[in-house]
Order: sequence, then C-alpha cells, then structure tokens
Amino acid sequence: MAIFYRKQNKEEDNGNIFWVTMADLLLGLAIIFITLFVLAMTGFSQQDIQQQQVQMEVSEKITEGLKKSDIDADIDKMTGDLKISDVELFELNSYILSDKGKKLLDKLAPIYIDTIFTDKELASQIEEITVQGHTDSQMFAGVNSKDEQFLRNMDLSLKRANAVAEYIFTTNYNRRFAEDFRKKLVVEGKSFNEPILVNGQEDYTKSRRVELKIKVKDWNVSSALGLRK
Repeated sequence: MAIFYRKQNKEEDNGNIFWVTMADLLLGLAIIFITLFVLAMTGFSQQDIQQQQVQMEVSEKITEGLKKSDIDADIDKMTGDLKISDVELFELNSYILSDKGKKLLDKLAPIYIDTIFTDKELASQIEEITVQGHTDSQMFAGVNSKDEQFLRNMDLSLKRANAVAEYIFTTNYNRRFAEDFRKKLVVEGKSFNEPILVNGQEDYTKSRRVELKIKVKDWNVSSALGLRK
C-alpha cells in the first residue's frame, strides 16, 4: 500500500507541473495580446507594433548580456536606447575619453554589438545603430548669443559621439560583424535639443550623455503580429 501511495503522489506532481507550465504559457500569451491591444487602441499601426517588438527584443537581450558582465546600464526596455553619462566617459568639459570611459566601453561595446549581430534574423531588421551625443543647455562663459551657444554645444556633442564611435572600433567585439556594423553606424550630435527633464526642470547632469540607439526598418503590413520579414 505504501508503494502505491507514493506512486500516486508522483503522478499527481507530474500533473501539477503540467498545469503550472500551461498556466505560465497562457499568462505570457495574455500579456502579449493585452500589450498589442493597448498599442492598437492608442493609435499604433501594425508596423509600429512590430517595430516596438524588435526594439523590446534587442533591449531584453542586451540587458541580459550586460547583467551577466555586471554592467549597470541605463537602457530603455521599450526602445533599447542605452544612455551613458558624460561623467562615465569623459574628462571634465572635454570630448577626450577618460581611462574610466575606455574601460567601460571595453566591456560594454562588445556585448552591445555581438548581441545584435549574433542573431542574424534580428540584425536584419535593424536599419541603423546611432551613437548620439547630447549636452545640457547651460551657457558657455563669454557666449551671449543663443545661436552661438547652440552651435558650441552641437560641436561638443558631435565630437563626444564621434570619440565613442571611434573607440568602439578598438574594442574586442567579434570582427566578423565589423562590415555590418560599419554599414549601420550613424554618428550624431544633438546639442541641447533633447534635455532630460525631472519634475519639469532640466537635469543638467542627466542631459549630458551619449546614447546608443537602434532604428528598426519599416515593416510590411503582411508581416503582422510578431512575424518577421
């Protein structure tokens, strides 16, 4: 009797595992469809939804890779945009990478590039990888014109973005991805056009940053609901 009792429990446990697995699957599917429904109801097209799915997939994979290497990065889970503070990268009031900045990029850049290009199907959906420099809106000493202030910051933001892009090519990323990376790479300076606001006020420290961003290709309407082109 005792043997029969233990066998019965084992069968019940297997049954429980099956139902727990099915419950997790159904919950995951429900979350996906709810997300798609909300996006659709808020005016997003099927193309917008699919582009969002690719960005979220890239974000998830990069985040996972960075965590494995103990890199604490500011990455947007919806867009995949990765923000790096100027304090982490540059000498004060300079576009010259600091030793600290080089060490960070030595670890971060290979994970970022290799994660994107290892998945060929995912990489094929990405049109551009942009290195984008940003400044705050504080005035330079001796500059009185808003136009001159903008242009000075544009020059600084572009030089910082270019410094990061140049250094990425010296890091230990997989060189079989070099050509694809070169084709997709865009370097931009944004001056103080896109400040980071906290409680309606510009946060100068957060505004000074370099971002790594992905641009997803346009989708055909026929590739609906998660099916890649």
